[in-house]
Amino acid sequence: MQNKKLLARFISATLMSSLVACTSAVKDPRDPLENWNRGVQLINDNADEYVMKPVAVGYRFVMPSFADQGVSNLFSNVNDVGVVINDVLQFKLTQAGLDSSRLVVNSVAGLGGLVDVADMIGLEKHKEDFDQTLGVWGVPKDPYIVLPFLGPSSPRGIVGRIGDAAMNPSNYVGFGVLGLSSGATATAISSGTNALKTLDVRADHLGAEKVVQEASSDRYEFIKNSYFQQRDYLVNDGEGADKTDVMDTTN
Repeated sequence: MQNKKLLARFISATLMSSLVACTSAVKDPRDPLENWNRGVQLINDNADEYVMKPVAVGYRFVMPSFADQGVSNLFSNVNDVGVVINDVLQFKLTQAGLDSSRLVVNSVAGLGGLVDVADMIGLEKHKEDFDQTLGVWGVPKDPYIVLPFLGPSSPRGIVGRIGDAAMNPSNYVGFGVLGLSSGATATAISSGTNALKTLDVRADHLGAEKVVQEASSDRYEFIKNSYFQQRDYLVNDGEGADKTDVMDTTN
């Protein structure tokens, strides 16, 4: 009887060890900070639900569709400055020429970018950022990190955000208007400009949460996988990826 009890305990311990080993094996190696990330995402989701989303709904309500599109076009045109720089850093010189033409056309004929004239004449919009540039240079994309109020990212993504901020003229608009001596006011203007950009982007993605909810029972895993898929798609210029499966989880 004693031997049977010992055998039963041994089998139970073996099965438990196997279960733990299997659980450890399936843990996503890209996401060693999962507990932290899930907590931050919960904070972000609540902030979005109770602050950003209602404000974005109000923004969409009061903004005529043509004005909303004009604001989106304006920020898109400003962003093309960074696109051109990243084209060059990635040695996409032909694309850099096309994107430079797009920037000039929209800045001159499109009233500073309010109207996307370049799209009307067939100049395609490209999405290039410093995170992509680092990826092209071989910098790894993981581990996964969820940033407070900023969302999905990685160490490469954080450096990419810093690089994009340095390349974005909207961060200098206040200094350009008021001069370097008006530091506090200039910073406030630049911050307000970026806040408007964030609000405009959020308003343009008001239907995105429905897609996430319907696509997966685990919102966290869906967003994480979409983030990595989108980064891979952009770094590889779409090679080996299905664009229909890639969801933009970043701004």
